[in-house]
Amino acid sequence: MTASACGGVATPADDGRTRVVTTTGILADLARHVGGDLVDVESLVPEGGDPHSYEPSLRDIRDIVYADAAFSNYLLLEEQSVIRAVDANLPDGVPNVSLAERAVTYAAEIIPLVENVNLDTIWLGLRVRGTGEAAGATRSSEVRLKATGLAGPGDLIGYLTETFGDPTVFFDSSDGFDAGGGYQDDTATLPPDAHTHMSWAFTEPGVYHLELAAELIPTRESRPLDLGTTRITFAVGVDPHSVPGMAGATVLDAGHADVTVDVDRAADEQGGSIHLLADPHGGGGHPESHPAADTVVEVPNKALTEVPGDPKFRFLGRAGEDIHQLPQAVLGRHVHGEIDPHLWQNVRNAMAYVKIIRDTLTEIDPEHAATYRANAAAYLRELEELDAYVAATIAEIPPSRRQLVTTHDAFGYLGAAYDVSIAGFVTPNPATEPSLAERRRLSETIANLSVPAVFLEPNLRSRSNTLVQVAEEHDIEVCTLYGDAFDEEVSSYVAMMRANAASLRDCLA
Repeated sequence: MTASACGGVATPADDGRTRVVTTTGILADLARHVGGDLVDVESLVPEGGDPHSYEPSLRDIRDIVYADAAFSNYLLLEEQSVIRAVDANLPDGVPNVSLAERAVTYAAEIIPLVENVNLDTIWLGLRVRGTGEAAGATRSSEVRLKATGLAGPGDLIGYLTETFGDPTVFFDSSDGFDAGGGYQDDTATLPPDAHTHMSWAFTEPGVYHLELAAELIPTRESRPLDLGTTRITFAVGVDPHSVPGMAGATVLDAGHADVTVDVDRAADEQGGSIHLLADPHGGGGHPESHPAADTVVEVPNKALTEVPGDPKFRFLGRAGEDIHQLPQAVLGRHVHGEIDPHLWQNVRNAMAYVKIIRDTLTEIDPEHAATYRANAAAYLRELEELDAYVAATIAEIPPSRRQLVTTHDAFGYLGAAYDVSIAGFVTPNPATEPSLAERRRLSETIANLSVPAVFLEPNLRSRSNTLVQVAEEHDIEVCTLYGDAFDEEVSSYVAMMRANAASLRDCLA
């Protein structure tokens, strides 16, 4: 989306203030504290919105076009269309600041995003490895992974379930693969150095061979760069060691794995750019690379499930019909990189953000530098007090009871900074009932750890029936915890962190 799409959207009145756009309401709140009355701040993602899935509007594009500075969190927190809108429409020379990435130089502490969700089957996602800088790629570039053919006894559908339960289909063999359209209806798109979760469904048992092709689009004006082709083999409800023509092949049957496109590896190199990157133990260790064409992914009989009754999932078949499915491991759209992007859950990291915003505003509006520095100094003192409050409040919880069970893995920094153990539960598919094994695992986690409460973000409460039901079975509370967004009751960063600390103390202690 570019500025030319803004026809019919009014130009903002020029009141002399510095115009700032941020991607989220949390960043907007920080910027308003630094800028004060001198700055007009607009958040692209609205109150209560999900930055992982928000699609920018024409009004958002207008705000970007007329901005004097833009602040994103990045580290792949925001939906790629939001980042692309900022990068494509921000005027030349206007600061475009990725706060999470720059915060390291301001003493922010970052932690890796280690995903250790255990499923009954292998967890299979998609990944782009590398930045593609040698080919001219940036954070706005995209890698396209296309399904170009399938041999098998039934249909294969690869899809993702959004945060609020709506499915997005990446691959669907039921209507064929259209080469004339560039396979656009069977294409998954990711930015460089990113990863996404997804579900893989199969309508009949047997052996499936999925043909894939990858290409890199460095810029909108660039010709696609071929990254090669490969074949992925799935053994669905049959012996994975007896696939015809694949004697001695590596079998992936547990842990985490990704169909991986390596954009820093030429397609004509031995093995090509597409491979399977697997962490067999699912603990975030050093993954093993396997040539995709020489690997079998097992979809065991315990992956048998029913098509949900929700009409939105009719692309899988009729409600109640049996399918085999490798489930999505994490609730919602969840494209991310190797570093946890939710830095602000540690107040010290939010202080680094404030310093970056201060220095940026001082650079673009030196006439009011003294005011920006004074505003920032006052706010940093408030954040110092906030950090002490959060630490002291959570310290009131006995260490053995500092166990956080929630639906969204947005609280790693809170756990690391304030000594809270993340014992989290995330449902593979928010639109279907979790399996008995998944419910049992959640129930055992709550019982074994004597967890007195579970926590939900306000905008996810209506989609978390299983967590609520299991909490009721154990006669424990369901409490509120804010992650990515404010709501009508909590509308500032300080209020959010105070509310989180108080909720943890009141519900766990």
